[in-house]
Amino acid sequence: MALRPVQVNIKAVDHWAVGRFWAEALGWTAYRPGVTAYVGPGGGFVWPDPVVLGINTVPVPEPKSGAKNRVHLDLATTSAAHQAELVARLEALGAVPVDVGQGEVPWTVLADPEGNEFCVLEPRDVYRDTGPIAAVVVDCADPRAMARFWGEAIDWTVREVTDESAVLRSARDVGPYLELLRVPGGQAVPGRVHLDLLPYPGDDKEAEVARLRALGATDLDLDLGQGNVPWTCLVDPEGHEFCVLAPS
Repeated sequence: MALRPVQVNIKAVDHWAVGRFWAEALGWTAYRPGVTAYVGPGGGFVWPDPVVLGINTVPVPEPKSGAKNRVHLDLATTSAAHQAELVARLEALGAVPVDVGQGEVPWTVLADPEGNEFCVLEPRDVYRDTGPIAAVVVDCADPRAMARFWGEAIDWTVREVTDESAVLRSARDVGPYLELLRVPGGQAVPGRVHLDLLPYPGDDKEAEVARLRALGATDLDLDLGQGNVPWTCLVDPEGHEFCVLAPS
């Protein structure tokens, strides 16, 4: 039993505008399968995508606070020229440069139109086959402990673990990485960005949720106003939200 990451969930006041931004940013397409917007590769709506992590933008009434998200996306580039072109195009789409204390670094830190931070990386060989999203990056206090939890929670393989970071990727060597980086500070406010996980066909969602609780996940102690929904909202051992979706 294991769960597969299927999408990155981004909360937004104008979720359709943010969905269109990310579609343009990644060269994908924004679809409206329901009350949310799904961003994924073009060619027709297919969910879950067998390789990439899509983006699901979800409407919420409150704008983002000034606190930095503890989860963000890193975007891949193939050359210095590509990085410069992508940054310029993203700013034309409504992204803005932000200072999160990064100092002098070779990557560029931006925020989407509702303030969600992300990075445009300099070219790195390790990300040449990931697609436009190089990694989902999670700030945490203890990468080793987080790697133990996420390595059991999902069907991705732990590739590298140190005191400063841990890296996971699909066992099929496809798609983006999940990177757990040691960053001081905890989850002070509810996150605007999180992972959605999906059981495999035939697996029991409630059994998977029980397994996650045994691993150290807890129920999200927050009224999100979602009402009676088929998914379950949890937090990992350091308080990062994630959802277990119902098979469909």
